[in-house]
Amino acid sequence: MEESKVTPAGNERQKDNGTSLLQRVTPLARQINCLDIERIADVCVQAVPDILGVRYASLYILDEANGILHLCRHNHPFLINRIVSLNQNPPSPMVMAVRSKQLIWASDIDTHKAPRIRKSQRAFAGNYGTTNCAIVPLLCQERVVGVLNLADKIAGTVFENGEDVALIELLGQLIGASIGNVKLFEKIQRQATCDGLTGLVNHRTFYEILERELWRSRRHGGQISLIMIDVDNLKRINDTYGHRAGDKVLKDISKLITQCIRQIDVAARYGGDEFAVILPNTTLADATVVAQRMVNVVSENPTNWNRQEISVSISVGLGQCEANSTPEDITNRSDEALYRAKEAGKNTVRVFTPAKK
Repeated sequence: MEESKVTPAGNERQKDNGTSLLQRVTPLARQINCLDIERIADVCVQAVPDILGVRYASLYILDEANGILHLCRHNHPFLINRIVSLNQNPPSPMVMAVRSKQLIWASDIDTHKAPRIRKSQRAFAGNYGTTNCAIVPLLCQERVVGVLNLADKIAGTVFENGEDVALIELLGQLIGASIGNVKLFEKIQRQATCDGLTGLVNHRTFYEILERELWRSRRHGGQISLIMIDVDNLKRINDTYGHRAGDKVLKDISKLITQCIRQIDVAARYGGDEFAVILPNTTLADATVVAQRMVNVVSENPTNWNRQEISVSISVGLGQCEANSTPEDITNRSDEALYRAKEAGKNTVRVFTPAKK
């Protein structure tokens, strides 16, 4: 007689749990497998709480360069922090999770011991109905890209060290990978359109934007002014202090230019020591005011390099387009005005004036 094989009940239960876990996660994995941060955020604060049986969820995205977590999406009916600094002391639970890169889950956060989390570290603790929570650092290739917070298990239950934690960790890995892909895609896009040194749009993107603005102006009316900027004596600065000092000058000037313009204006690095600024819906008179402000601000803010101050200045030329202008027309006019500014002794502004017939 053939022997009958008996499967241990524990193994069968593990198999069932594994199947259940896969069935619950697969639809979410498909939804977050995208390059749309809004869609990923929706899944985090709508679908994830539902699958885990929790009331509240919040997603924070890490700005690694500045050490700040920015609130991306939440479903809380009450106030929560919109910005969390990683430098805070004592650290909040979110900051602890980011620093350790470890999931923090607690059936009772008031008695949680590893790590110990005091009530003073939880600014909005009184708003929650329970003391159970999970703080999930979202990692992509071992780098933290954000944090997902989950709180208040429904129906009086708590987070269990079993399927709950396994599900949270798996979702954290999937969400972290998706956010990491979004960040990588955005970085590649920036590199394709922006100048690596100054962060301003590059020469090619400048012309693409100028084409769009000219088309919009022809269709809807309005005036476009163009400012062309040349850094005075950059070669002398490079020869005297070195090219790294010259790069610092360019970066400083790009920041000062950006401070002088509106959000709808577009600043570009046009060439080696040249910048250009597109000013939509701007008269030549208003553009002249902006240009003079740039000249003044740059001359009043020397570049600091190796404990030395390097005096810098710019020359600026202005031009304006007409209804039938091409990008070459407006750039040629501004270039001509810039040439006149250099001839006039630099550190000044000149406006293109067409020759009289």
